[in-house]
Amino acid sequence: MATIEDFRKIELRVAQVKEVNDHPNADKLLVLTLDAGDKLKQVVAGIKSGYTRETLLGKYVVLVDNLEPALIRGVESQGMVLAGSDESGIAIVSPDKPLRLGSIVK
Repeated sequence: MATIEDFRKIELRVAQVKEVNDHPNADKLLVLTLDAGDKLKQVVAGIKSGYTRETLLGKYVVLVDNLEPALIRGVESQGMVLAGSDESGIAIVSPDKPLRLGSIVK
């Protein structure tokens, strides 16, 4: 079981999708460029089945900002976009109103 101290180690921030590209080596992945306020982050996300480029551009998302970078099928991912899924598909976790980019999610 995770403690509140474990949870506090995770840095969640509001970011906005600025660019969306197909992953060059995977049919189900997208490569997103996110504006997190003071920096841009590249994130590889397995959300292609539920979102088009047009529906993602400009969307506010919740970014896990302090993950160690990882190579996903040859492309660096510098964080993670929070999403939920069930039998109906995938849904990105998004604030219900625009917040300042980089705002902390608690």
